[in-house]
Amino acid sequence: MKNSTKIQLMTMMFLMFFGWGAWYGQMSKYLLSTLHATGDQVGNAYLTFALASLVAPFFVGLIADRFFAAQKVMGVLNIIGGGILYLLSQTTDPEVFFWYILAYTLCFAPNLALSNSIAMKQMQNPEKEFANIRVTGTIAWIVVTNIIGFYALGDNVAIFHIAMYNSFVLGIYAFFLPDTPPKADKNASVAQIVGLDALQLFKDRSFLIFFISSILICIPLSFYYAMANPSLTDAHMSNVENKMSLGQVSEVIFMLLIPIAFVRLGVKKMLIMGLIAWIIRFLCFGYGDGISSEWILFIGIILHGVCYDFFFVTGQIYTDQKAGPHIKNSAQGLITLATYGIGMGIGSKLSGIVLDMYTTNGIHDWKSVWMVPAGIALLVLALFILFFQDKKQAA
Repeated sequence: MKNSTKIQLMTMMFLMFFGWGAWYGQMSKYLLSTLHATGDQVGNAYLTFALASLVAPFFVGLIADRFFAAQKVMGVLNIIGGGILYLLSQTTDPEVFFWYILAYTLCFAPNLALSNSIAMKQMQNPEKEFANIRVTGTIAWIVVTNIIGFYALGDNVAIFHIAMYNSFVLGIYAFFLPDTPPKADKNASVAQIVGLDALQLFKDRSFLIFFISSILICIPLSFYYAMANPSLTDAHMSNVENKMSLGQVSEVIFMLLIPIAFVRLGVKKMLIMGLIAWIIRFLCFGYGDGISSEWILFIGIILHGVCYDFFFVTGQIYTDQKAGPHIKNSAQGLITLATYGIGMGIGSKLSGIVLDMYTTNGIHDWKSVWMVPAGIALLVLALFILFFQDKKQAA
């Protein structure tokens, strides 16, 4: 790959995650503090991304991959998304906000698949080259959340203004990305596009347990994305966005450790470590305090690398190994649809209901809120330890 192309792709990833990071982790604080939304309304707002993740594979597989160049689809979607964000930033009604954020996420979610298609089209060896391109997205998330934290914009409509301007820039920039023409087989079935070909993997009991566990652990994951920021703010932690960005720093570090851990620990131990880390982090959020025990909250934040990388990234590698070359893409598509669509959808809705359940006169009982995802993660851990077996696939 030419250096100029590599820079183009790294810039694409940076812009995409810069816009996403500007609003995603802070949206709950904005809704609760500025729009005075209920917990259920916050949960519904995060539910939109899960709904969009369910729709995106159909849109990309049935339309974008068949008839249009990926970079042009990305350009159009981001320009439309920027316009929707402008309208969203003008509303103060949480109910109206829901429809705008749903419309925006429907435009944004396909970017994840489109950006991968554009990048991998330019690579001779994606396994070695993709990580160096993708890491700029994590860096962008760190940069934008630190900007928002430094200027104390977490509860301000400015988070959507930043995302709006970024969306317009990415939309225009996309038209100058390397040409990525339609690539899919127009005769491919809906089942192939959304990964249903991979259902044959369920004959392996351990893969079925892993699949169910992946869906279930996305429920606590949704609690983290939706509720961590306002929870840490209420716990009197200062500069929350800046300190939460340490989670992404941790993610990069543990990503680099995965190849070593894979050899020394194996899949089952790594996945179990990821699940234990989830339980510990929720206990930290429940019992830590920004005044007397901020270090406990820091542990919860920094554990993000173990939580995410040792379960989700390791899980993607495990899925790749189990599927083999013929249904590899279908298997990854099925996992993505189930986790980011179904699992996070359930978790987003449940997190809002739980927050309302433990809110009295506008005061949130965060300790009780965090015990719910901790309990779910504990049940997943028990299920996993009892029934999952890490058997090497025969060659």
